Amino acid sequence: MIKTFRDLEVYTESYNLMLTIHRAAKTLPVYERNDLVSQLRRASKSCPANIAEGWAKRRFEKEFKRHLDSAIGSANEMEVHIETARDLNYLSKDFCEELLDRYKKLGGKLTNLRNNWKTF
Repeated sequence: MIKTFRDLEVYTESYNLMLTIHRAAKTLPVYERNDLVSQLRRASKSCPANIAEGWAKRRFEKEFKRHLDSAIGSANEMEVHIETARDLNYLSKDFCEELLDRYKKLGGKLTNLRNNWKTF
């Protein structure tokens, strides 16, 4: 039974991804701190934050879906930032491929939730 946003699988996965990204971002070069590191941290936080905020407004279907759309956008944005970190050899290819796979699956699950959500 889903009682809070924390019970949503998409929230749990996006939160766990955010923690993983924050740990990995510490290993990037210092000169990327104000650029790629910042983007990674902000976009990774945006996914679970938008799910949580949207949950509070779930009585209003359009409002909830708007927040899910923002979470989907942030998941897509994360794919670009992860690809950048991979292609600049800041993070290992295997690690990045695992993250990309998880973000693609998260985006799919968020899309399914958005498309199948019914107000109650």
